[in-house]
Amino acid sequence: MGKLNDSASPHLRGNASVTRIMLCVILALLPAAITGCLNYGRHAALVLLVTVSAAVLFDFFSGLVFKRINCVKDMSAAVTGLLLGMCLPPDFPLWKAAIGSFLAIVAVKQAFGGIGKNIANPAAAAWIMLLLVFHKDMTTWRIPMTETIVSSAQPLSGSVGYWDLLFGSTAGNIGETCAAGLILGGIFLCLCGITSPAAPVGFLGSFALLSWIGGFDVPEQLLTGAVMIGAFFFANDYTTTPLTKSGKFLFGTGCGVLTFLIRHYGGFSDGTLIAVAAMNLFTPMLDRLTAPVPFGAVRKKKTKKSKKQETAAA
Repeated sequence: MGKLNDSASPHLRGNASVTRIMLCVILALLPAAITGCLNYGRHAALVLLVTVSAAVLFDFFSGLVFKRINCVKDMSAAVTGLLLGMCLPPDFPLWKAAIGSFLAIVAVKQAFGGIGKNIANPAAAAWIMLLLVFHKDMTTWRIPMTETIVSSAQPLSGSVGYWDLLFGSTAGNIGETCAAGLILGGIFLCLCGITSPAAPVGFLGSFALLSWIGGFDVPEQLLTGAVMIGAFFFANDYTTTPLTKSGKFLFGTGCGVLTFLIRHYGGFSDGTLIAVAAMNLFTPMLDRLTAPVPFGAVRKKKTKKSKKQETAAA
């Protein structure tokens, strides 16, 4: 008679691995990334190369310092570097791009325990820190195929057509201007079962509704800034977003509302990544609120006695 092995759940496992998931995310990001490199030229490609390679190197060496199992082969650091690079201006200084990768990997990811333990999206958090420290470089863009520099928001003023916004023929960050590429990549991940459409639907739906109520050009608002990359990629991060579909929807809805408020009433031209990082802090609460009740179980309500006991223990 064979031996029985006693182990914790889950007992049924799929074929997906972290490496496979990350490779699919990279593949989904490539259309927008390649379009950005073609539109903005060699320096834009170098920015992406620096952020990705620096992220992988910092992940490797920080893993040695913190004495953790090295996870470079899972490609998560490469995804973080690529996302960060795509959200940077095409002429961003390379050494500052490397600092961004350091902040994302060491200060946000590894400092909190490594993959799966960070409380905020590493690329979004690093982008915010770069914006605060290198504000001028982070708010200077170039019109594709030209040397014309603009130091205002990614085109939000109605000066370009929808076609240009779809295919990246506008001034903006390297991987954010090609909305069509980001949409295709996001749909690809949803169809493959890598991500859920709940967060993007909540994000884009709430943002579009508020833009319509506010009297803004809804398609233009959706296709500009980091809205598409934020909705399909940052709001679907495995570690820093809720686990349930309802939680993901609420998370995305919160991101859309905050993005609209920051863009039109805050001090930043496009607050998508700020909104995502802010909502990351609410993920534990959303997980508790939307946690499913096991079949046959009844969700317990706290009695006055239990509340007093918790208060006394605190």
